[in-house]
Amino acid sequence: MTTPVRALLLMLTAALLAGCVVSVDTGSGSGGGRPEPLGRVDRAELAEDETGAVEVADAFWREAFPDTFRRSYRPPEVRGGYVGEDGPTCSGQRSVPFNAFYCPPEDFIAWDRNLMAAGYEQIGDAWVYLIIAHEWAHAIQARLERDQVSPAAELQADCLAGASIFGAAERDLVTIEPGDTEELARTLAAVADDYPWTDESDHGDARQRTASFSTGARGGVDACIVD
Repeated sequence: MTTPVRALLLMLTAALLAGCVVSVDTGSGSGGGRPEPLGRVDRAELAEDETGAVEVADAFWREAFPDTFRRSYRPPEVRGGYVGEDGPTCSGQRSVPFNAFYCPPEDFIAWDRNLMAAGYEQIGDAWVYLIIAHEWAHAIQARLERDQVSPAAELQADCLAGASIFGAAERDLVTIEPGDTEELARTLAAVADDYPWTDESDHGDARQRTASFSTGARGGVDACIVD
């Protein structure tokens, strides 16, 4: 790693406390329709980062889940990405444009490519890693005992995402460059905006989400689990 993880955590905390507020312009207007594909994004590079984010999340939890919970680990299926309503159905419900989700009944994660492309273009590759880490965290919650899952499940997923990204760096599964901490902070602020999948009533506002992510990044998986 080019920079010690502890130093990166300090940089991330400083960026979070700065309270940066950004939004991702999808070009879709206020009607919530399907965004136009973003031609300026290198789709091959984006796909490579999506694959990398999946591999990092899976590799971390393959080690951390048995270590923490003393049970075997089984990864969710990955069915991302899709475009608009052309994605996989979840219990018969069609995919939602500009969305990322975990489907508990069928145990898979998926994401709209335009969601990834918008954040990738405006923020950077940390957007991809955090979105996938968050949805993977929901799959981890589905593998926990009921009393280990927080009533604030979305904030706990943010916490587990922080634990997995920085835990992966500590295990040399991924290298986090200094600029990535700013991208992570901007991503956390952006996903607290008004998307169909980020309603503050169940996901929390920007400060709550960044605080939860930071808790996991500093304290690891144990810091995210309900006592």
